[in-house]
Amino acid sequence: MMHSLRCYKGITTSPHHLASQAGSDVLKDGGTAVEACVAIAAALAAVYPHMTGIGGDGFWLIHEPDGRVHAIDACGGAAAKANLGLYAGMSEIPWRGPLSANTVAGTISGWKRALADDAGTLALDRLLRDAIDLAEAGVAVTCGGAELAAAKHAELVDQPGAYAATFAPAGRPLREGELLRQPALARTLRALAENGLQDFYEGKLARSIAQDLAKLGSPVSEDDLAHHAATKPDPLTIAVKDACLFNTAPPTQGLASLLILALFDRLGVSEGEGFAHLHGLIEATKQAFIVRDRHVGDLAYMPVAPQAILDDTAGLDAMTAAIDRERALAWPQDAALGDTTWFGAADGRGQVVSCIQSTYFEFGSGLVLPETGITWQNRGSSFCLADEGWNALKPGRKPFHTLNPALARFDDGRVMAYGTMGGEGQPQTQAAVFSRYAWFGVPLQEAITRPRWLLGRTWGETSTTLKLERRIDDTVLAALRDAGHDVEVLGAFTSTMGHAGAIVRHPDGLLEGATDPRSDGGVGTW
Repeated sequence: MMHSLRCYKGITTSPHHLASQAGSDVLKDGGTAVEACVAIAAALAAVYPHMTGIGGDGFWLIHEPDGRVHAIDACGGAAAKANLGLYAGMSEIPWRGPLSANTVAGTISGWKRALADDAGTLALDRLLRDAIDLAEAGVAVTCGGAELAAAKHAELVDQPGAYAATFAPAGRPLREGELLRQPALARTLRALAENGLQDFYEGKLARSIAQDLAKLGSPVSEDDLAHHAATKPDPLTIAVKDACLFNTAPPTQGLASLLILALFDRLGVSEGEGFAHLHGLIEATKQAFIVRDRHVGDLAYMPVAPQAILDDTAGLDAMTAAIDRERALAWPQDAALGDTTWFGAADGRGQVVSCIQSTYFEFGSGLVLPETGITWQNRGSSFCLADEGWNALKPGRKPFHTLNPALARFDDGRVMAYGTMGGEGQPQTQAAVFSRYAWFGVPLQEAITRPRWLLGRTWGETSTTLKLERRIDDTVLAALRDAGHDVEVLGAFTSTMGHAGAIVRHPDGLLEGATDPRSDGGVGTW
């Protein structure tokens, strides 16, 4: 798709067209943008299980019709039994298996909190209706889903639980176009519709989840589930040219996303797509990641308030001064992995939502709970096995998250929700899309479609090079190499660059949406 889609009554976007359609249908039935996002999130669990699900975490940014912006942190903490003794003799937490499933899944608590604070009136069974049907009747496996299932089959097929029965029922990974059915997940979603979302944390469903986790060897208990609740920290914010930017507080890397654009804004680059644009954003990324890796983690353990970093004008000026406009700073630093889905919605009232969910790695920990069909996340595998320090494992502590949904309010009244999956690529793609659209006049869909770059690692990748799609101009590639960047050229449209999306609400009520041609996405309009 090369052109943005436009409408006035309501719009959705996500990395799978069926999920976008589910959200759009909710808007047509009188739902709010928040209600549409719950429908999208549920549907994605059925149609995009390699990327997200109800066994993961989520974060929300919501722009209300009156201009208020608020956030939801639906991140689960480490289990009470997830302490250093559990991993005695290990140098790091395993990436797969029961010991990687060591945090509570917060996603459903985010839905609950968003709906509780919303003006919507639709019943929960209506919001989950399409997801239940998609999980029960089945969906066609996507190309990307089939490729990931094949690539990760060896490390997932022998995990305890129902992974093999669900995703490799014939003894091999499902192939593109084959039918994926998740009847156990459908029953779980139906139970949530009937009994309420808190049933995930307290009730019959919670007991079933805890029993399955215990049988499979996870430390997450029924008590851990019962003590979890989503929170509402203040969103982070910073003013840049022509707009005010918003993102989520730690444990997300929202601070880095805001810093990249704030530092690049200070560079005064006047033209897009050339060396100054790409080099400037890449070097701003390095400065932002240095700050992120020094400070960002569970907000309760941070000695420095993240908003104070954004408000420190002298500090921002010093970071900008550290950027060499001609030469690349030596890299890499340690990088973060992860898979994710970003999605958004806007309604005719003026509510705009930016939302992101993840199970961390593709198919998370690899644990699919037999009774409930839930694929449990492995976000807690990112904890460090240390007594103290950055992201050190402690019971109840929230793990560092690459997840971060973005939102911008322009001085002229436009509101933009945008984001992407892609680990370390998330802040970089946000910066590419926003700078193109906001500062260099690129139409919304084209801002996503144009070639992108990524410094460091993302989901499915281990190299830390500067990766660029081959559609980037040869002279720019040569200039980046000459400046000292360790350039690696990838395909013309590669999922390594993430699955981005964006929505803009204009002051006159016009709604505009875009999706990523690198995904299976779609824009739903009404």
